[in-house]
Amino acid sequence: MFPVRWVAGAGFLTVRRIRIAPMADKRMTLEEVVAELRDGMTVGIGGWGARRKPMALVRAILRSDLRDLTIVSYGGPDVGLLCAAEKVRKVVFGFVSLDAIPLEPNFRRAREQGRVEAMELDEGMLQWGLRAAAMRVSFLPCRAGLGSMVTEVNPGLRTVRSPYDDGEEYVAVPALHLDVAILHANRADARGNVQYLGSDWYFDDLFAMAAKRTFVSCERVVGPGEFLKEGSPETIRISRLWTTGVVEAPFGAHFTHCLPDYGRDEGFQREYAKAAADEASWAAFRARYLDVGEDEYLRRVGVRP
Repeated sequence: MFPVRWVAGAGFLTVRRIRIAPMADKRMTLEEVVAELRDGMTVGIGGWGARRKPMALVRAILRSDLRDLTIVSYGGPDVGLLCAAEKVRKVVFGFVSLDAIPLEPNFRRAREQGRVEAMELDEGMLQWGLRAAAMRVSFLPCRAGLGSMVTEVNPGLRTVRSPYDDGEEYVAVPALHLDVAILHANRADARGNVQYLGSDWYFDDLFAMAAKRTFVSCERVVGPGEFLKEGSPETIRISRLWTTGVVEAPFGAHFTHCLPDYGRDEGFQREYAKAAADEASWAAFRARYLDVGEDEYLRRVGVRP
């Protein structure tokens, strides 16, 4: 039975039956998401440092032939791994850190060797660039960066003067338009609504709104109405309006954390950082953990039988 619409006519009402299309099922696989990416794209990666990064999607990119990517990120091992695999042309970042280990070793080496172009911004400036893209404006004025070396290391940045009586000068932070954003969350439904159960969703919502397309991996895809079993309506931070695809990927943030589902694997993180110290160790690490599929990776790190 189709819904009924009453339509006013010339002195009478007619009944018209209309068909309502079902909601799109946006579930995808890791490989299907990567197949949507192209060389040279600007890819925003959600999360923060070594916290709730979409690592399963990053590992899938590592197994692909993608090259010359521009990565926009509050960086952690996502940036380091992509740089080590020579997937990256440019990194736009507020920091690149493993939290407990202050400097991400693979990114540090790539930058010291001049293998990647870098646009280093204040953390607030990076947020402002994403917000400008989300608002569809070319820039936003910002005090952050004034009086610092940010404008020296980024000579393309400009300042603007307030048109009002105060005459204040600001840095004009350019919009950071993304071809694609990749995120990881606790839960999502098949329609693309996304739920965060931890205390901080960082700026994943801005990444989603700044991107032409957004792909989200999650710990579990839930059915209609199941979000409220674990959190309030406010935990549904990203609407299906902003999502293109959803991947169910348990432990998809490993070895970063995805609270409250699991914490960061500090032991594995130390192994990762130690392996990055020399070429032979890194080659062995890559062969054991990165040159294999996702299921085998999860078995080898000990989170899946």
